[in-house]
Amino acid sequence: MSPAVVILLLFAGLSEAAGRLLPVVARLSGVSHTRVVGLMLAGAVVEGAVFALWPLSAWTLAELVLPTSPSDEAALVWTPGLAAPLLLAAVLAFPLLGPVLHFVLMVGVGAGLAAALATGAGLGWWPAAGCVAVAGVGLGVAVEGVRRLVARLNKPRAPEPLT
Repeated sequence: MSPAVVILLLFAGLSEAAGRLLPVVARLSGVSHTRVVGLMLAGAVVEGAVFALWPLSAWTLAELVLPTSPSDEAALVWTPGLAAPLLLAAVLAFPLLGPVLHFVLMVGVGAGLAAALATGAGLGWWPAAGCVAVAGVGLGVAVEGVRRLVARLNKPRAPEPLT
């Protein structure tokens, strides 16, 4: 993966983390800036890693679908042209800017990945789109589970009553 792609994925991860975290932080009182920055950086790394795993997961699913395994030299990887729309999609993750628009843009990014997967693996476009969609949904469900676990672990506990 080229340095430009890594930077794009990290910025997309940071933007996605900001879109998810800042509305939650705005409702909390007394959260330190250090904790917010730490959560933002951790979220950026996690979201960037999830974005980075999307083509690899789709390629692995395509290998399961194909009767013969495609060559590993043609494996699906992010290119700057494929990764750049992720940055815009991540910016649109802010709740006030619209989850529908964010979803439409993510479908567009997935369509670009599906075209690259179809070409690289020798699949038709629809099976490739299915592999990309299943990989994206699977990764999305996994990261949402992690988000909920972190939120549950970071929830302040009420003090026990003194009786």
